[in-house]
Amino acid sequence: RDLNAPEDKTDADKDFVPKPYSGTVAKNKKAYHDYFVEETYEAGIELFGTEVKSVRQGKINLKDSWCNIVKGEIFVNGEKVAYGQTVTNRYIGYLPDVPEFYPFMTAAEYLRFCGEITGMSPAENKERSEELLALVGLSDERHRIKGFSRGMKQRLGIAQALLNRPKLLICDEPTSALDPVGRKEILDILLAVRAQTTVLFSTHILSDVERICTDVALLDGGKVRMQGTLADLRGGKSRQEYCVETVRESDLLLLQDAFDGMRRTGGQQLVFAESAHPLHLVRGFIAERQIAVSRIERLEPTLESLFMEVAGA
Repeated sequence: RDLNAPEDKTDADKDFVPKPYSGTVAKNKKAYHDYFVEETYEAGIELFGTEVKSVRQGKINLKDSWCNIVKGEIFVNGEKVAYGQTVTNRYIGYLPDVPEFYPFMTAAEYLRFCGEITGMSPAENKERSEELLALVGLSDERHRIKGFSRGMKQRLGIAQALLNRPKLLICDEPTSALDPVGRKEILDILLAVRAQTTVLFSTHILSDVERICTDVALLDGGKVRMQGTLADLRGGKSRQEYCVETVRESDLLLLQDAFDGMRRTGGQQLVFAESAHPLHLVRGFIAERQIAVSRIERLEPTLESLFMEVAGA
């Protein structure tokens, strides 16, 4: 809607068309594509007939996208979102990629402060804060937040986002810039909270997705190119690939000369696509030339290979 318009809108404004937006979206039209959204998430987050602009790849900037909404309604957990009201906000928790805090507070003080803002009773605030600090491994942390590592801040950010027991937790690249230990800690926490809420997170680290996600959407050029469960995505992969590992280097070179496009992936391993070189022909060549191989196996599709396929790389 037009932010300058009166807030007391009635049913008569169903056909209301906002003024052209002159912010980020309008200035970067080449980076955006129109698409139509009609999704119902497990947590009850619904977008009905809403024409929107897609967000920048890897970013969750829905507020920018929704500035160009032409028509439609937004329902969060079955409740209609009303302009100027924030009642439905309690259903959604959000963790930005770089969360910010009051540096002079401790983790416990910060959570209690957030609980007071949301109107929790003192008893509930204390109980919920202690529960979440235990969940993210900060129960015994007494230092001020200004001394926290990046991983500790991410964990505190998750605790704050879960304070009101949201139906949906949105995380923007929660494991970016973390070391392996920090990444594992964050992924373990997201696995644990999956029993309490629906978790939606964006990431460029596809191995993280394979580890904890049940459903995946792959974006390319600002559009969803592939979506479904991991099993469904892998099962629907159009290109079957195989790996053959030879005992001798000379045999590997012989195979590469005979079958154009076989790529070396390390050691004496070659990977090839079934569509380019049928397996029975490769095995026949190996038998005919008496090439010693240590293994031939079908490769399980990875999210990386799936993305490379949909991106045309």
